Amino acid sequence: MTTVRIATRTSDLALAQARMMASELERLLRVETELVPLKTTGDRLPGPLTELGGKGLFVKEIEEALLDGRADLAVHSGKDLPATLPEELELVAFPERADARDALVTRPAGGALADLATGARVGTGSIRRTALLRAFRPDLEVVALRGNVPTRLRKLEDEGLDAIVLACAGLERLGLADRIDERIAPEAMLPAVAQGILAIEGRRGDPIANDARVLSHTLTAAQAAAERGVLERLGADCNVPLAAWAEPRDAALRLRACIVHPSGEPIVRAEGEAPWGEAGALGVRVASELLAGGGEALLAALQDEAGS
Repeated sequence: MTTVRIATRTSDLALAQARMMASELERLLRVETELVPLKTTGDRLPGPLTELGGKGLFVKEIEEALLDGRADLAVHSGKDLPATLPEELELVAFPERADARDALVTRPAGGALADLATGARVGTGSIRRTALLRAFRPDLEVVALRGNVPTRLRKLEDEGLDAIVLACAGLERLGLADRIDERIAPEAMLPAVAQGILAIEGRRGDPIANDARVLSHTLTAAQAAAERGVLERLGADCNVPLAAWAEPRDAALRLRACIVHPSGEPIVRAEGEAPWGEAGALGVRVASELLAGGGEALLAALQDEAGS
């Protein structure tokens, strides 16, 4: 029987997600699977990702394993993927999306973002969440936070934080949904590109990669195409506080996107709607509207600030 080797990061969440996909492949394709856990540069290095090199730090070693034949497929969190991929590789499947929203976990439990006290200390490792928190609640003290999900939950207690912001999907996949005190409405915090989406990557034209397309979910694939269309058009990396969320509307998608200065202002927004089959073009169109509506100037300012 064929054994499919699946590359994954070594965090609890990454391993849980890879096991989910391995189980589905075994069920649907009647194959055996083997996980290939890899510690990425992003996992090894401390400090803010914006200062270390961006999202690609979480996929570099995994893609190298695909390219040199140590793995047949890779399972990624969609929001970790950079705008561009190696030419030899492709994203072949997007399984059904989990909750795309951000999750607020508070101390004591039962809190909500709008009700946090003035000056409350809120931890996050995301520049997008930092910017949107400052836009929605400029009175909060936003604290930089790194580490896997269990580590961040421990830091809520150990570092005297009042709340932390994580992804609903990650908590759910780790069986920690009961820790979610508020699923933050997109109107307050628009989700990251492909948040809650798993992406299956393989070698272009490889029979195993083609077979793995059976894992894909039609709506989720359209959402990923729309949201990643924004990312790709902007050429954005993790230095850019970018959010994009494609919401299903019958046979159409409503795509909302924004770029925010890390301070919380200015914020540039754009949105559009199109049939599922035009999702990628919708993403490009909304990104172009972002650029024309002030996003180009904001991106230039962010680039200048990063270089100064």
